[in-house]
Amino acid sequence: MPQPTDIKLRTSSRLLDVRFDDGSHFELPFEYLRVFSPSAEVKGHGGGEGVLQTGKQNVGITGVEPVGNYALRLLFDDGHNTGLYTWSLLHELGRDYRRNWARYLERCAAAGKSAQKPVGEV
Repeated sequence: MPQPTDIKLRTSSRLLDVRFDDGSHFELPFEYLRVFSPSAEVKGHGGGEGVLQTGKQNVGITGVEPVGNYALRLLFDDGHNTGLYTWSLLHELGRDYRRNWARYLERCAAAGKSAQKPVGEV
């Protein structure tokens, strides 16, 4: 699995900028990271697609804490801080951004919630 070589928190553009040793580079919007958090609160406890997170368009990240040599804990300004973003998860989120976000928009529409493509491209 690729390992990160550089991680930058870009608060003004609301992006987590991650570069990996395989040459991949992803700019992950804060909203995307929040709604795809690996926490039990978001993933749910019974499988499936988890709990739909909405209203996170303006969420910020106030801190990033390393967890060993394998993950980050992102501290969101809405109080959420329980998900551990492993290197493999960050890479997968970057690689699958367009597909994940399209599915998220479908789920929001089905639930009658509004959502939009976050600022920033992956």
